[in-house]
Amino acid sequence: MALLELYTEYNRVWIPDAEHVWKSAEIVRDFHSGDTVLELRLEDGTEHHHPLDPSNTRLPPLRNPDILVGENDLTALSYLHEPAVLHNLKVRFVESKIIYTYCGIILVAVNPYKQLPLYGDAIIHAYSGQNMGDMDPHIFAVAEEAYKQMARNHKNQSIIVSGESGAGKTVSARYAMRYFAVVSKSGSKTRVEDKVLASNPVTEAMGNAKTTRNDNSSRFGKYTEISFDRRYRIIGANMRTYLLEKSRVVFQADNERNYHIFYQMCSCAQLREFKNLRLLSADKFRYTCTGGDVTIEGVDDKKDLEETRRTFSMLGLKEDFQSDVFKVLAAILHLGNVEIRDSGKDKSSVSPSDPHVAVVCELLGVSAEALVRWLCHRRIVLVAETVVKPVPRERAVNARDALAKHIYAHLFDCIINRINTALQVPGKPHAFIGVLDIYGLFSAVFDATSMPFFCPHAQPFYQLRPFYCCQEEYMKEDIPWTLIDFYDNQPVIDLIETKMGILDLLNEECLFPQGTDQSWLQKLYTYLDTNPLFEKPRLSNEAFVIQHFADKVEYQCRDFLEKNRDTLYEELQDIMKDSEVIKAHVSLRFIRIYLRIAPGDAASHFQGGPKDRSTTFVTKTKFSSSLSLLMETLNATTPHYVRCIKPNEEKLPFEYDSRRVVQQLRACGVLETIRVSAQSYPSRWTYIEFYSRYSILMSHQEADLSDKKQTCKNVLQRLIQDPNQYKFGRTKIFFRAGQVAYLEKLRLDRLRGASVTIQKHVRGWSQRRKYLRMREAAIVLQQYIRGKRTIHKMVSAATLKRGWATVVIQRHWRGYRTRQIYQLVRLASVTIQAFTRGWMARKRYKKMVEEQKALILQKYARAWLARRRFQTMRRLVLNVQLSFRVQKLRKRIEEQNKENCGLVERLTSLASTHSHTVDRLQGVEAQLEKSTRQRASLEARERTVKEGATLVSLEVNPKIFIQLFVSFDLFCFCLLMKQTVQYRILILAIYEVEDLLAAFEGLQKATRILENHHREQKESYETQLEGMQLKVDHLQNENSKLQNLFQEKSNINENIRQEVSRLSSENSVIPELTLQVSELQRQKHELEVHVEEQSTELAEHGICTCKYFTPIVKAYECMSCLQVSRSQTLLFFQDFEEQLDQKDRLIKKLQNQIHSLVSSQKGNVGASGHNLPTELKPKGVVVNMIPGLPAYILFMCVRYADYLNDEAKLKSLMNATICAVKKVIMSHHKDFELLSFWLSNMYLLLNCLKQYSGEEEFMKHNTPEQKRNCLQNFDLSEHRQILSDLAIHIYHQLITVMEKTLTPAIVPGMLEHESLQGISSMKPTGFRKRSNSIYEDLETHTISSIIQQLSVFHSTMNQHGMELGLIIQVVKQLFFQVGATTLNNIMLRKDMCSCRKGMQIRCNISYLEEWLKEKELQSFSVIDTLRPLSQAAWLLQVNKSTDEDAKEITDKCTELNSVQIVKILNSYTPIDDFEKRVTSSFVRKVQSLLQDRDGSTQLMLDTDYRFQVTFPFCPSSQALELLQVPNSLHLGFLTRI
Repeated sequence: MALLELYTEYNRVWIPDAEHVWKSAEIVRDFHSGDTVLELRLEDGTEHHHPLDPSNTRLPPLRNPDILVGENDLTALSYLHEPAVLHNLKVRFVESKIIYTYCGIILVAVNPYKQLPLYGDAIIHAYSGQNMGDMDPHIFAVAEEAYKQMARNHKNQSIIVSGESGAGKTVSARYAMRYFAVVSKSGSKTRVEDKVLASNPVTEAMGNAKTTRNDNSSRFGKYTEISFDRRYRIIGANMRTYLLEKSRVVFQADNERNYHIFYQMCSCAQLREFKNLRLLSADKFRYTCTGGDVTIEGVDDKKDLEETRRTFSMLGLKEDFQSDVFKVLAAILHLGNVEIRDSGKDKSSVSPSDPHVAVVCELLGVSAEALVRWLCHRRIVLVAETVVKPVPRERAVNARDALAKHIYAHLFDCIINRINTALQVPGKPHAFIGVLDIYGLFSAVFDATSMPFFCPHAQPFYQLRPFYCCQEEYMKEDIPWTLIDFYDNQPVIDLIETKMGILDLLNEECLFPQGTDQSWLQKLYTYLDTNPLFEKPRLSNEAFVIQHFADKVEYQCRDFLEKNRDTLYEELQDIMKDSEVIKAHVSLRFIRIYLRIAPGDAASHFQGGPKDRSTTFVTKTKFSSSLSLLMETLNATTPHYVRCIKPNEEKLPFEYDSRRVVQQLRACGVLETIRVSAQSYPSRWTYIEFYSRYSILMSHQEADLSDKKQTCKNVLQRLIQDPNQYKFGRTKIFFRAGQVAYLEKLRLDRLRGASVTIQKHVRGWSQRRKYLRMREAAIVLQQYIRGKRTIHKMVSAATLKRGWATVVIQRHWRGYRTRQIYQLVRLASVTIQAFTRGWMARKRYKKMVEEQKALILQKYARAWLARRRFQTMRRLVLNVQLSFRVQKLRKRIEEQNKENCGLVERLTSLASTHSHTVDRLQGVEAQLEKSTRQRASLEARERTVKEGATLVSLEVNPKIFIQLFVSFDLFCFCLLMKQTVQYRILILAIYEVEDLLAAFEGLQKATRILENHHREQKESYETQLEGMQLKVDHLQNENSKLQNLFQEKSNINENIRQEVSRLSSENSVIPELTLQVSELQRQKHELEVHVEEQSTELAEHGICTCKYFTPIVKAYECMSCLQVSRSQTLLFFQDFEEQLDQKDRLIKKLQNQIHSLVSSQKGNVGASGHNLPTELKPKGVVVNMIPGLPAYILFMCVRYADYLNDEAKLKSLMNATICAVKKVIMSHHKDFELLSFWLSNMYLLLNCLKQYSGEEEFMKHNTPEQKRNCLQNFDLSEHRQILSDLAIHIYHQLITVMEKTLTPAIVPGMLEHESLQGISSMKPTGFRKRSNSIYEDLETHTISSIIQQLSVFHSTMNQHGMELGLIIQVVKQLFFQVGATTLNNIMLRKDMCSCRKGMQIRCNISYLEEWLKEKELQSFSVIDTLRPLSQAAWLLQVNKSTDEDAKEITDKCTELNSVQIVKILNSYTPIDDFEKRVTSSFVRKVQSLLQDRDGSTQLMLDTDYRFQVTFPFCPSSQALELLQVPNSLHLGFLTRI
């Protein structure tokens, strides 16, 4: 495509303009070859005929399409030329309020002269880790690129900040260093990064001053090296300074000031620390009032001095050093006020009574007499003598000023050295990043117009870097490349620096004492007149002109020699050397610097003349050496460029002077970089972007191809015939300048043609529709008119009557039909209602009948049950009565038998049967002792059984054991009473035989009952002993038989139930035994009373008959037999006691073994708290079946320790659990599944501790079984708080891991991916589309990636059994992260602020809403966290032109603050030519409406913000006794509680 073919109608061009440099015009008529005039229409509507030279085909430069205007990168412009660059910067700066723009690898920064919210920590973190070009241009993006390349390539970096005075170089350099300090924390206690930042206030106070261009202009060059260790953290810094402007110390131009430090000291003259300095106000010192302006608007010098002193202290500069610094500075001020008078005849003098002389000498500690003398005299050494010569006043003043300048310069160097010492750390740095504030040093050396002295050296350095970047890009994309010619500055360098060059002649002229500016200028005219780059001005004899790469620069020679020559008398040096202050702190050792000339040349210059004892410091020498060292350092690093632009001379905010800006663009080489870029392939599109943007230019066959890359090639080859205008790379298409504009023209023509076609069809359809409506109306009118005529012809009286009759008949007929239909419908409705009501009534009746029958059944059933209970009770009562009556009758029968039988027969039978009874009683005594021992063993075993019962988690009713113990006590008491009664019966047998026989029969019955009871107990005890032996064997072999644990548990449960039933049956015997004991006691008491009565009668009457003697003798014989049998029984009892002792020892041994096993299980409680968190994994089989199993197991361990009432074990368990969980979390702090797993379990454990705490507020939903499982002995509220803190820590760590996983997909998925097909928001991009520091095919993220990741998070949390309330909090935090990150990127990415992008964002938000509905989370206000993003998307789509639109924006955008709304409006970028930009007046209207709105003024949302996490109580319905504990955990004892 030839360039001339683009000069067609509707295209726009740039024509020169005197006021605005360039102005836009639209082509009215197509240009044809040979035309002498180009017909144009200016923006104000006037016609303009631009003349053309037929011999020269140079046409006005074309204007870029509006879609390309305002781009982040100037190289993205299709037409790369001066007016395009100037206009792009103006649109961004004035309309969009954007101060940063890329120009390839260079960042162009326009000074806004206004504080902007672009440099907070949130902005720094937003740019950290981002590729250069992914976000809007910013100084932080350049700093991040330098930091990233240093870390990746292990190579030193440099950031070169250049620009005129007042362009913002110092601020840019300061922000770059602040970025490094924030993103690369040192991690040490020294806080090196804070010291690096603290050095800025000190250097600015000592080296910055107010000028006519800048209130804080750097008057020295500064190169700061920030050192990093191998982990790329700041470990130190080093500062190099270049050529301080010493002349400012003694002289300032109008409306300028001296260095800030002097005014800061004068403003604090009343402070106690400064009393001894005898300072005055700034307007009373000669060195501070020369410029006439001693204050700066908006600057408080007192506060600045406080900041300076604070940073002095932070840097480790102690109070004594600060005091001496202030003394030297005050001495300089007083030295300037020393009055030197003219004494005539080239003589001068200083009054000895001058107060300032005394102050200077006092502060510096020098001799006043010597200072006064050598200010006005000089020593000249001749061949034979030394002569002291007075000097005229002018030279004396120069000597005084030279002394002040040199003292200040060396003080400045001393402070810089001390700062470097404070910033240095032991060890060698791994790498460094240098920040160079460059143009500040030029005006410090020569005049302001001498800045280009540095440019000949720097310009090739600036131009080669883009070549290297382009070459690297082409090689990666396999693009053939050729060399490009560019301007070579070597001739200019030779003109300035070679032998007999400008600087060399200047150096030579400085050696002559009588050298002047005019003599040096005449030498330049003589020696350099033949050089084509050197010119003599036509109208001036005090200047010369040099042709630089950008333009011709005229240098004024006034005071050139004085500024280059810097002479200080040696006598004044000697005086200063004696100053203790300068010796101690300033190290003012004046080094003699002479020109490097041969000895012979020196002799030829000074042969025979007097030797002037002075030191001449040649600025040119310093400048050359500094420049050489600087260029050597820069060449060894990877450079990054920041060009600062001053938009106007009046320092007005966001005012753009095109003429002033274009001068700087030409001088600093930006336009030259643009020109070089234009010769290559400046426009670059990926295949996907090209396909999305220009799919409208494709045919149906081309669009149907599956290979989009091949489709792009086919389309491009068809549209652009010249293959040299583009190149196909591996991932991108490269275009030459103008080709993208041509494609945009084709696309616009296609859209315009499609619009015309659509308009044609729509207008045709509209006209046809209108025509058809009109035709239909005409036909209706015609029919009406024609019908009316026919009616007039046909109407008569008979016709009217027939017509009326017809109407009447129709009316009655229709009424009849309507009534018939109504009646039919009514009948049907009534029938339906009747059947419906009948059905409902029958249904109610049936229900009532059923209820009545149920009541009757219940009545009869309850009556039957009541009768059954009554009959049972009545039978029981009758049985009791019958038993009582039978016993009573038996007593009467026995008494009757006793009366009928004789005493002898009864005594004989008693004697024969009593021997057997004694044996049995002795057996009963043995069994009693055995029962006593067994009772003791049963008591011990009961305690063991109680402990064993806890191991199977069964609770036996303690009342059974209490009843058992009571029965044993009563039983033993009964036996003791029986034994006593037996012996007493034997004693009383001689008195009442019949009564003794009755008692004996009762004892026989009791003995038989006791024998049966003891027999049963013996059998049960043996059974229990065998069971205990089996239990011991089971516990010993438990580790090998854990697989049969659950079956054994059921067997043990069955045994215990049988034992309980047996003990219950035994309890039923206790009342009978009690009755028997009470009956025996009563009989014993009656017998005792009867015996006493009989004894009394025998004693009174003395009756002793023979018939009673024989029975008594027999009774004594029986007693002797009983004694023999008793002794044998005692022997038997002794043997039986030995056997019982052996069994007791065996039982104690078994009890000890069981106790040792239980103790070992107690120890396992603490070990389980430590091992459980490390053994259980989130993906375990058992954990998947029961998600909260670890929490339940830990709580069961807590309950077990509470059951044992062991506080030490409980504390050990809790501490071990917490420490183990913390250890697991610390060692796996990036494992999402593990964090989710333990967060869920800690939350569940916390709920368990609350649910089973016994507190009423937590027990409302507990089941009776859960209430019985509550803790009994300990209050764990303190441990609950610790667990809550641990859960909060795990929650925050979980959120951090989830955000790190989700964040890489947020911006690509929410902003960059086009979820709405057919709505492309692609725009042409330039060199900085993506960072040139990396080149790799990254994973493509979409909104589906975000939703998929959220689903993974949600399913994992559900799988781990996390409560819904906690899941909602996690999802809410993630949605806030998505919304905040997306909104922050919109604020920092101008290319994302378009209507179509707003549609894409709204669509993505709807996908997130659908995901919430799918997960049933839509009713928990989670989506409210996306309201700021939703409102921002709405703001991008809404109309932005009228006052009503502004009012609507302020009413609806309630979640966005005023700064964010204005930022979006300023950044709004149309995608197509059919969209309109937001006007500045509309933005101002919105700002005025937002003035009264309160709230935050921050541009960015805080992505680190965390919603407060809460853990609401959620009771668990899980029954602990039903949990199956895995065998691998060795926690079998938990199931036995």
